[in-house]
Amino acid sequence: MIAAEYIAIELQRRGVTHVFELSGGMITFLIDALREKSTVRVVSMHHEQGAGFAAEGTARFTGIPGVAMATSGPGATNLLTAIGSCYFDSTPAVFITGQVNRAELKGSRAIRQLGFQETDIVSMAKPITKFAKLIERPEHLSQLLDDAFRVAMSGRPGPVLLDIPMDVQRSKYESVPIVAPGEIAPSLNTELAPFWQRCQAAIKRADRPLILGGGGIRSARAISEFRRFVRAVGIPVVNSLMAVDVLPSSDPLRVGLIGSYGNRWGNLAISECDMLVVLGSRLDVRQTGSDTAEFKGTRSIFHVDCEPGEMNNRVTGCDTLISELAPFLDHAAEHSDLNSSSWNEWRTRLDMLRAEWPDTAESTGFDGINPNKLMHQISRHAESAAAFVSDVGQHQQWAAQSLQLASNQRFMTSGGMGAMGFALPTAIGCALAAGGQVVVIAGDGGFQLNIQELQTVIRLGLPLKIVVVNNGCHGMVRQFQEAYFKGRYHSTLWGYSAPNFARIALAYGIQSASIETPDEVDAALQRCFSDPSTPYLLEVKVHTMANAYPKLAFGRPISQMEPHSKSIEMEST
Repeated sequence: MIAAEYIAIELQRRGVTHVFELSGGMITFLIDALREKSTVRVVSMHHEQGAGFAAEGTARFTGIPGVAMATSGPGATNLLTAIGSCYFDSTPAVFITGQVNRAELKGSRAIRQLGFQETDIVSMAKPITKFAKLIERPEHLSQLLDDAFRVAMSGRPGPVLLDIPMDVQRSKYESVPIVAPGEIAPSLNTELAPFWQRCQAAIKRADRPLILGGGGIRSARAISEFRRFVRAVGIPVVNSLMAVDVLPSSDPLRVGLIGSYGNRWGNLAISECDMLVVLGSRLDVRQTGSDTAEFKGTRSIFHVDCEPGEMNNRVTGCDTLISELAPFLDHAAEHSDLNSSSWNEWRTRLDMLRAEWPDTAESTGFDGINPNKLMHQISRHAESAAAFVSDVGQHQQWAAQSLQLASNQRFMTSGGMGAMGFALPTAIGCALAAGGQVVVIAGDGGFQLNIQELQTVIRLGLPLKIVVVNNGCHGMVRQFQEAYFKGRYHSTLWGYSAPNFARIALAYGIQSASIETPDEVDAALQRCFSDPSTPYLLEVKVHTMANAYPKLAFGRPISQMEPHSKSIEMEST
């Protein structure tokens, strides 16, 4: 066989079911080998960024590394945003780029480029990958491919990149089977038991204990362990943006979203708790605000994470355990002797805060469709959806605040990278992995970044239900300009425009509709979700000046949120 055929066979052996790509000269041998020598489905996208995000979607849904390929030069550089998204959000992925023939590499020559489209993608990708290598010799292929998958999945998951010259791909290859290592018994974390003893003692002393669940719970594939732990300890749970789906909305212990755009009652819960258990969250600025001393306060914080550098990084004085989440959660659930009735008064207080500050009453003072109410309505019609995938912007925050998720439904969005254009291609990968319906929630600005993937949707016949929340501007940055630039809306409202998305969908062959009044919403959603097997695009027009509230008043404690409080420091959006 040739090396490209070995790669195809090896990807299939490792459980990869889809490889996403945009064809280019330097990956033609790989594409051909995948089609001829494996059962892996090659999915052609319309932009390499879309291919990368689609791979991220399959990886997030299955836990198996997603795979995307691109040709050299612009194809490889177009993958970088998706690579960074996987890196910042701890998603396992293997990115494979084709490279020019080894004889065409400039090497140490003092020139910019020798081969056509020659680009040193390895150097560019290293800061945002766990592992990036140029495969210079065919005999190194099997070991480096094995290393790539192992590194992508080990510890904190993340992306890796293999750059493969075209002459290496087509070289004769004697298969060198990798002998799977025997099962290695996990080493005993001797700190686990004493840490839980200290943590449990602090919980027992507390009147208002709280758990903060972060995106690391999903990254660790520890959802079932987390839910078992929560039931065992009986402590209320708040979640970060990346952990909207760690508990179903119906769970009586689920409080809600915290952070920059958190549910007001969620941020008040953080401010009032006297003991906090942080699981799989790095306590970044969007969760704590800038005043970390206020966030810490006098409360005891117990922090579990697999990455030492995240411990006592911004919020100091925490009692920490460096551990994978699953073994900690299993141990804690098994050795819990807590009495959940001890916090009945605290749970009643949280219920009162939720009733006092309903999410649907935060964004007021404008006519038309209420975005938070819209999310509740979408939830009721999307009970059979496997996942909700949100793009980045105000709609992302409305979705995280107000979607009502069932126990088996996923919520995905771009967190650390915050990449507009994320939702549509990610939902394509997610739908292929789930084998069912996926809901896309996008804004008019972000949707235009990868709108070309509507062609992929219709070609594959994917049952995506796409809701474009159209406020006629780049709303999150416009809201930022309202707060800090005295309403000078350069490039967000002034100098910006959007098309009629319903007509564009029809041009691609996708059924669609456009609405703009509250009394149209339910009937339109009924049509959108009436056929679970076909795609549909619903454009929902909302008021241009509708703001995403509540919003942390930057520089103030997490309990003080706009519009009732005003920021005293400059923030990022």
